Amino acid sequence: VCVLIFTFLVRVVGVVGTSMLNTLHPGDRILVSNLFYTPKRGDIIVLRKESFNSEPIVKRVIATEGQTVDVRSNGDGTATVYVDGIALSEPYINETMLEVYGGTEFPLTVGKDCVFVMGDNRNHSEDSRFSDVGCVKKEAVLGKVLLVVFPGRQTNEFGAVTGGRSWHRFGAVS
Repeated sequence: VCVLIFTFLVRVVGVVGTSMLNTLHPGDRILVSNLFYTPKRGDIIVLRKESFNSEPIVKRVIATEGQTVDVRSNGDGTATVYVDGIALSEPYINETMLEVYGGTEFPLTVGKDCVFVMGDNRNHSEDSRFSDVGCVKKEAVLGKVLLVVFPGRQTNEFGAVTGGRSWHRFGAVS
């Protein structure tokens, strides 16, 4: 029964890297499910993009098929993300996003059966803004992150351990 549950219903995935700080930390063990799942804006997902990395990566869905994403300069070295012309309210990001573009031309309309993803630690995340990741096909999505089942150690944005495990982070992820 356990094998069937962890094969078809849910899986436990380890978070590698700092691209999702402060929402998720390196070493977090997260529960992921793809049962009847369709990606929606704001969801945190696990995906596999072989052309970028052979290991699964964790990102937040910013836009879905048919939506237009724009990353606009604020004129002070920072940038704001717009979806369909509306600036996103993003209280979950780690710090103000700097103007970082990795080959993706904006504005960009998300293609059929694709999603546009970004990390919450925008200044230390390689995501759909970069041409080697780009928009991600829905078939590459392994599932939605449901909860942290075992928290990793506290780290800074560069991945250096700064403290112990934050047990208060056990539970649902949003």
